[in-house]
This record gives sequence, structure tokens and C-alpha cells, in this order.
Amino acid sequence: MMVPTQLRVEHVEHPLGLTVATPRLSWRLPSGANRQTAYRLRAGGWDSGRVASDQSLLVPYAGRPLRSGERLDWTVKVWTDAGESAWAEPAWWEMGLLAADDWVAQWIEPPQPPAGSTSPHPAHLVSGVARVDRSCERARLHVTAHGIYEFFINGERVGDAELTPGFTSYESTLQVQTFDVTDLIVVGQNKLDAVLSGGWVKWTRRYRHVPLGLLAQLHVLQTDGSLARFGTGPDWIAAASVVRTADLWHGQVVDLRAERGTGDPVRTRDFDPKRLRSSPAPPVRRIEELRAVSVTRVSATRQVIDLGQNVNGWIRLSKLGPEGTTLTVTYGEALDHDGDVTVDHVTGLDPEHSGSFQTDKVTTTGRPGATFEPRHTTHGFRYARVEGHPEDFDVDDVTGVVVHTDLRRTGWFECSDDRVNKLHEAAVWSFRGNACDIPTDCPTRERAGWSGDWQIFVSTAAFLYDVAGFSVKWLRDLAADQRPDGVVSHCVPNPEPDSFYADFPPGSAGWGDAAVIVPWEVYRAYGDLEVLEQQWPSMTSWVDYAARTAREHRHLLRKAARPASAPHEPFLWDTGFHWGEWLEPGADMSGATIAELRARDHGTIATAYLYHSARLLAQVAAALDRATDAGRYSDLAESVRLAWQTEFIREDGTIEPDTQASYVRALAFDLLPPEFRPGATERLVDLIRKADNHLGTGFLATPYLLPVLADNGHLDVAYELLFQDTEPSWLAMIDRGATTIWEQWNGIDKTGTPNASLNHYSKGAVVSFLHRYTAGIRMLDSAPAYRRFMIEPRPGGGITSAQATHDSPYGRIRSSWRVDGERFSLDVTVPPGTTAEVRLPDGRTFEARPGHHRTRSPFHAPAW
Repeated sequence: MMVPTQLRVEHVEHPLGLTVATPRLSWRLPSGANRQTAYRLRAGGWDSGRVASDQSLLVPYAGRPLRSGERLDWTVKVWTDAGESAWAEPAWWEMGLLAADDWVAQWIEPPQPPAGSTSPHPAHLVSGVARVDRSCERARLHVTAHGIYEFFINGERVGDAELTPGFTSYESTLQVQTFDVTDLIVVGQNKLDAVLSGGWVKWTRRYRHVPLGLLAQLHVLQTDGSLARFGTGPDWIAAASVVRTADLWHGQVVDLRAERGTGDPVRTRDFDPKRLRSSPAPPVRRIEELRAVSVTRVSATRQVIDLGQNVNGWIRLSKLGPEGTTLTVTYGEALDHDGDVTVDHVTGLDPEHSGSFQTDKVTTTGRPGATFEPRHTTHGFRYARVEGHPEDFDVDDVTGVVVHTDLRRTGWFECSDDRVNKLHEAAVWSFRGNACDIPTDCPTRERAGWSGDWQIFVSTAAFLYDVAGFSVKWLRDLAADQRPDGVVSHCVPNPEPDSFYADFPPGSAGWGDAAVIVPWEVYRAYGDLEVLEQQWPSMTSWVDYAARTAREHRHLLRKAARPASAPHEPFLWDTGFHWGEWLEPGADMSGATIAELRARDHGTIATAYLYHSARLLAQVAAALDRATDAGRYSDLAESVRLAWQTEFIREDGTIEPDTQASYVRALAFDLLPPEFRPGATERLVDLIRKADNHLGTGFLATPYLLPVLADNGHLDVAYELLFQDTEPSWLAMIDRGATTIWEQWNGIDKTGTPNASLNHYSKGAVVSFLHRYTAGIRMLDSAPAYRRFMIEPRPGGGITSAQATHDSPYGRIRSSWRVDGERFSLDVTVPPGTTAEVRLPDGRTFEARPGHHRTRSPFHAPAW
């Protein structure tokens, strides 16, 4: 029987507590269908009737206005080339609190620490009661906070979300979580408790002045049809909890012996209900548990646990020792030369963050069966040192708990080379470790949503995971924190006050361009035009800022060399602070002062990004039917492109500066006149050969390096770089035991000494080459969400087989190939409602319609 499947609302199955006034509905076509010609939706009392349309993604609900707390069952049937389908298995969504007067709860605050305190703060136990007179038919709890909360009803923890309500630009958005608590409510008195700790509010300098606070409202629909509402208010009390201190950076200190005190009255405060909204992203959860690989005693008092995998999360201990025992658990990504946990490589950058780092302490009650795991902090680690236990642990006494945003996996890759497979999974684990409510740079040192990191990795992430809502949430904060002049902060949400950036002000090329690149990549991956519409003011504000800066300012070095401004200079962006080609191999930044870094001319990079973003913005405008804007930004892009060519292409055709990154960016962004591309490509290859077949690109250019080589006739060189196993290279990391991607190429150097973060996903963007070139699954800009796509495997590097799968919005795409001697075999899966252009290594092409396809062709391995 033909039936639509995978019913989703705003990219999510069964959203609870939705605050989107007009939800959008999506489904997948029945197996065996090539194309949809019409659909019919039913939701609540609304019936769309038969609508002639091929749209199956993000169709707006068009019924009556939705009410707070309303639950709607919905279903869909479709007409396709294979006929009329049956109705889909009904799905549902449930609205949250939509109006300000829906809230009867008051914002409450426990006693606060002294103003300006930077020490870890205690977690408070905030308590109230709800008396229910009749049996409960349905109950919902709506909660948000300044800080991190855990909520309990009658002693039972509510939900499975962690680190709620998450990190946002708190002045504009507070995320409200809605929980189904029907099974926790009893007739009579119900005890309501929340453990409230500092979280991101007290960890960030920008929000440190903000008092901890809680807003909670319980709705109980009783069996007689009456609705009882209970909320936080002046009758609630705050007491000390067993969590003596909690801090995202330092860790958590717990005394399980602590008795519950009588507490003090809370303070109430007005709040702005306009800030309250549901999150478009899934929550952070405990995703996976890992059994320890080993437990080693390294001294009389210390034991070291090895999970065998670098992760974000914490350790659960199940053998706590006799009453009064205090166990100290220190988490780290590496071991020192004595086999003990070290964190020296990721601490010491910030004098405020001194003292304990990634360290949890628990004092035990001695009760049999007691366990401990922290819930108000998180750590980046592979190893954990436990001190203070009189007995030896074994691997059954400790469990690694992997914690991150509960994103749905959508992409997989495997090939005949085991080291390449390990590299791919290291990139996956790096993203998992850094997808903790926001896309962070690392889960140890900074834990910040660096904009440059996300813009270079978002397309890779969108193949591996469903990051639609995750990215929309982040973009909402980017726009909220964007300055009126268009400047985008280095990190999103912005964790620092403006004064912090005095020496390295925000607005860096390649970082701020996330305002344009990320929404464009979300649109490409998921076909979501609304994200472009919502971000349009932010996108234009950023490009207009960069163009205005180029027009109004000249770099001092350029003024000195050429006192009179050249006609093309109003389109050169060469002033302001820029991170540039960060961590470029061979670039010496040691000893450079902030003033010297600011004085450097990054015009070639900044101008290239101004062109790239202006050109993308023209495409966005066209997608949104903004013809005038499309023409305006297209003209701007072309003027910037000509200015870049005039200023940075030398008479001999080389580029200033003459580095690998310059040629990669010029080729990737299409900055060069057609006649210059062959020479630029050859110069890039020459520079690679001069580096003894090593990459020389930094942070911004590395993701484009292998694709540029492959697209310009040097697939062989791309694979040589992929398989290079001396640093700087990806496989040098794998050969030295990396299970996540390192921040620096020598993350573990030849002596075994760790350097910087060992979990930075940015260099892991290389695995996109494996998806798009090795396996050959390539999206087309003209057909977002893989409505039409390319399958073009490009074997090389001695790989004899490869397969990749991507669970696209329309369904599952698969490319699997094998080389046997001189025969190439390819299996392709095309989901319903899409088509694929298949290109074989022998040059033949064919169009593949939905279904499974198998083909063979001659194959002659290149003589490299």
C-alpha cells in the first residue's frame, strides 16, 4: 500500500511546546513514486482539500489560528505518477504558550552571590507545591531559567534533556522547554523542585551580572475537564542543594550527605514574555554510554580511566566508597609522559579561569548502590583521573556518558582504507563533541560558538546530521547579537561585553561572513526559504558593513605605497581586525603583539570574502524574488571581483601573497578571469610540491583545498594530500592516535606532548571531499534539499571501494562503488520525488529516477 512517511513539523517529529504561530509540515513520498502531483492535508479541523503541487517540504499550516497548549493530530495523502496514496499514519504536534497572558507564573530568583564574583557558584534548590484536587488526564510543565535547571516532581526527574534551557542571546531569547509530566502528577499535594545552577549565565562575562532565576508553570487538565494552573511565585523557597558549586569550566562539587535546609523566600521580578519561545533545535541529551577501555593506577592515590574515545560529557561512578569519602575526578584529552591526565595544553589563556579545570568532586554517603554523575557541567575528555578512593576501580565501576545535542544522524561513509575511515569517524566525533546546544570550537578551553568554525563546517555537518533547527537557533542569536552597523561578533551567542574586544574587535572577514554563508548552506541542504527571509536583514547588514568599510577606509600600508587612491580601491576591504588565514603552516605569529596583528594587511582575504558573500547574497535575493536586490548585490560582487583582480594579480599571473591559500581561495570563489585559472592551478600544485607534497593552507582555505584540486584537473594531488602521513596532514593525526580532529596539526607532537585543543572540528571539513568526490554524492545549487543531485564517484589514492549514504529531506541517497581490476561497479539509490545525474569514470552519463540502479563500466586506474 502506498503511503507517505516521515511526517515532520518544523523539521521535527512530534514537537511538544511549539511557539511557531504557523507551523510548516513535511513528508516523504511513498516508495515507488517518482513525483508528486498533488497533496491533501488534514490537521485538527482543517482540511486543505486536494492541492495541485509537487511541494512536500515545509508546507505552511493554513487552518484557523492555533491556541496555546492545543494538540493537533495531522495526516497527509498524496497523488503521484503511481496513483493516489492512502492516508499517512497520523502524527501530531502540540503548541506551547503563545500569549503573554498565558503565563500566571512569576519570575523568581534565589539569593545571589556577591556582585562581580568570578568564583564557582552554588546550585540552589528552589521548591514549591501544587495541590491537584482531581485525577490528572494530561499535564504539561513549561520551564525556563537564567542558568541551568533540573526539575523534579515528587522526587522524579522531569524529562531527559540536559543543560536546559541552553545558551542563547539572553536579552532577546529565553528558550522554554515543555514536558509531558502526566505520569508524575498525583491527587493531592505535588512537590515541585528545581536545582538551579549558573550555567552559561555565570560562566560568561557578558551575562555574569544577570541574577539566576527560574520561571515554571504547570498545567494539569483534570478528568472533569477543568484546567488547573500552578506557577513559580513568592510562596516558593530557595535552599542550598547537594551541589555545592557548579561551573561549566571548573566543574561540579557535590556533597551527597547534605541535608535539605528550611530555605529562604525567593524574590520575584518582572520579565518580558516576548523573550520566551520554543527552541527550533533538539535538546542536549545523554546520547551514549561508553565502557572504559582500561583503569590504571598511576600512583598511590590516583587512578586513570581511558574511554578510548575523546568525547564531550562526563563519567558516572558506581563505586563511591565509605561515608565521607571525597573523590576528585579530573578530565582531560591527553596524558603526560608519566601516564597521568594533563590539561596544561588547554588552560592558562585566561587569568579568570584559574584553579581547578574540568574537575568534579563528590563526597559520599556510603549507601550501597549509590552512583554519581554531574548534571550541571560538561567536559571534553578521553581520560579521567580519580583521586581519593581507597580501593581499585575496574572498568565496570566507571561509565563514560556522551552528552550533546540530540541531532538525527543523516550521513555515513566507509571505504577500503581503514585510516581514511578512522579520519571520517574522528570528524564525526569532533562534531558530536562540539554540538552542545551551540556549535562550539572545542569542548574544553573556550566552548564558544566561533562563527568562523561553523561557517566552514556547516555544509559538512549538514551531510552527517540534521542540523536545520540547530543552525536556525544559532542564526537567531547571530542576528540578535549583531551590532546596528552590521558587525557580527566573533562568537555566537556573544559571551563577552564590548570592552573585552578592545584589542581585537569583531567584524573579521571569514568569521562575520557566517551571517551569509550559514543561512545559504541551510537553505541548500533543507530547502528552507524561511531561513533566508528571516536572516535577510542580518545578511544584508553584514555585507553592507563590509562594503561601506571598503569604501570609506584605506589601509595605512596602501596609503604609504600609493598616496592617491586608485579607482578600484573603494571596493577593496583592507582595514579592521581580521584573523586572516589563521594557523597557516609556517606562518610565525609567536611574539606578535595585538597591535601588530591588527596592522597586518589582510585585504586579499577580506576582499575575497566580500565578493563571495555579495555574490551569495545576490543568489539569496533571487531565491526570495527580490529582483532589485539581486541586481544590486550582483553588481557589487562584480565590482569587488574586478578590484581584487586589479590589486592582487601580479603581472606574471601569480597572486599576492604567493601562498597556497591565496590560490585555493581565488579558484574556489571564482575570483580569477578564465584565462588565469590554469596558471593559478599549476602554481598551487607547484607550491604543494615545494612543500614536499604537504598542505600549506590555514583555517579558512583548508576546507576548499582538495575540492579545488579535484575540480581543476589534479585529483591525483588531492588524494596525495589526503594520504600524506607526516605533519601537517590529517593522517598524521590518525597515526598518532587521534579519535577527534585536532586544533593544530601537531596536536600530539612527535614526542607525545599535547598542544592546544584535541577536539576542533574545523579541519574535519575535509571529510566532505569523501562524501562529494570519493563517494560522489553532490548537491546542486539549482535544486535545494537534493531535489536533483549528482552521483559522480572519483576513485583515487588506491581506494578500491567506497560507499556513502545521506538521509536527505526527500529520502535516502546511496552511492556504493567497487573497482575489480579494470571493472568499475556502481550501485545507486535515488529517493522518491528526486532525480540524479550519474556520471561514470569512463565518461558516460545517465539520469537515474527514483529506485535502485546498478551499472558497470570499464575502469583504468590513473598512472600517478
